[in-house]
Amino acid sequence: MNESFPTLYYSPQACSLAPHIALEETGQPFELCLTALVTGTRRPEYLAINPKGRVPVLVDDDFVVTECPAVLMYIARRYPQSGLWPRDLHEEARCAEWLAWCASGLHEAFAHMRRPERFADSDTARNEVSEKGRASTRQVWEQVERKLAASPSLWAAGEHYSVADACLLTFWVWGRADKLRYEMAKDFPAWTRHARQMGNRSAVKRVFEREGIELP
Repeated sequence: MNESFPTLYYSPQACSLAPHIALEETGQPFELCLTALVTGTRRPEYLAINPKGRVPVLVDDDFVVTECPAVLMYIARRYPQSGLWPRDLHEEARCAEWLAWCASGLHEAFAHMRRPERFADSDTARNEVSEKGRASTRQVWEQVERKLAASPSLWAAGEHYSVADACLLTFWVWGRADKLRYEMAKDFPAWTRHARQMGNRSAVKRVFEREGIELP
């Protein structure tokens, strides 16, 4: 019988970057399925897997999990030897807090700026949503910077590396990219130190090369 490996449906530089990094960090075999953000996620065969029409999706045998925080937790818990999910109660809570904030705060603010058509119909309304989203995105990016700058810990959740760090790196990349074009090193130095620390990890280097992303 052929052995099956978890399959990650991903799109380069999308929020699926974080679980891609997490899978690479485990050192265990996995498969990738490149999925275009708009055309690929609307295809009937993809919607049969994830009716939400989003990435990431992780398929492990007959088990399907969606939503980035859930996918990251699943990867970390499936491979406990990787140490990607904190064992300390406080670090576990902090890791979960970061994952929730990235999904509900950072990603949501960015979506209002990046895809205003999801939230408004008229051109005027879409422009207003986009501009408000741009302002909100800057505010939440600054909140992340302050939180990281105030922390004495090496990693986001505490003294130990976790999936929260992979998640934060994804949004650092978005801050540098074309839509926002933040001067990350100048305006977000603590976050940039974290990103560069991440960029020194072999797993991150391999994933960035695979997805065609420049290292921090």
